[in-house]
Amino acid sequence: MAGDEPEQQSPPPNQYDAADSALGEDQADSAASLTSSIVHYRTLHGRTYHSERGNALYWGSNDERQSEALDINHHAQTLAIGGKLYLAPLNKDEIKNVLDIGTGTGIWAIDFGDEFPDAEIIGTDISPIQPTWVPPNVRFVRSIDDWNVLFKRAYASLKPGGWLQSFEPSAVWETDDGTLPKDSALYQWGPIFTEWGAKSGRSFTVLEDELQRKAMESAGFVDIDEFNTKQPIGKWPADEALRERGEFVRIWLEQDAEGIVLFIAGVMGWSKEEVAAFLARFRREVRSGKYRPYFRNKIIWGKKPEA
Repeated sequence: MAGDEPEQQSPPPNQYDAADSALGEDQADSAASLTSSIVHYRTLHGRTYHSERGNALYWGSNDERQSEALDINHHAQTLAIGGKLYLAPLNKDEIKNVLDIGTGTGIWAIDFGDEFPDAEIIGTDISPIQPTWVPPNVRFVRSIDDWNVLFKRAYASLKPGGWLQSFEPSAVWETDDGTLPKDSALYQWGPIFTEWGAKSGRSFTVLEDELQRKAMESAGFVDIDEFNTKQPIGKWPADEALRERGEFVRIWLEQDAEGIVLFIAGVMGWSKEEVAAFLARFRREVRSGKYRPYFRNKIIWGKKPEA
């Protein structure tokens, strides 16, 4: 199902209860302490970020402004696959347990829980920004720097015949018509992330390096398939469906591009004023319609062999 222009084809058919009664008293106290510690966030120029505890070096803000932007982006990404939540060929009668790694605001897990009321859905992420009012079959727990380890653990956890699906966007923005000059903020967006990723060990070239497929194959998954799409940025596409997707991406970025780039740019040595000037140029370029940028998305899925 691979291809450069798959958007022209139809895609294939309180949750943080630290003192759980099942825990012993000492374990409950430890869990309560952990729950308290993970909401002690870092603050940078008035924005909050995940705490420095552990090795979860995450770059995105976790405040309400960024959460709203994440939900907008979720809508844009589901539009790219026909409004679906998944592409793996799941047998709905057999879905009992689902793990959503990197759940963000929890919107995917919640929607999946509504669609599969008989399944138990667990969403994981490093910051507890998910809502407390969720379907009864959905819950959230805390905390990837090694894709091979992640997929091997997923493989070991799945029952025979179970499926793993992975979604990754590219941080690099492109055009097909050469309209994106190297001195534009849109062009410079990608290198901010890829350079920091190379230095920090948190890769932003997962899609380009085909890490998803390589890690799935290494773990032992079979029947691996993928769906590639180009996600437009702005309302430049002539096609109505692509233009709608591009508009939601624009809204997502205008909602909180600062929360995406501020931390990494600061680590790379930028001042707050330099970040503000960059983002002003960035917003002007996105709104102008002068360029025709897009970024690539990859959804890939594989099955644990039947016993």
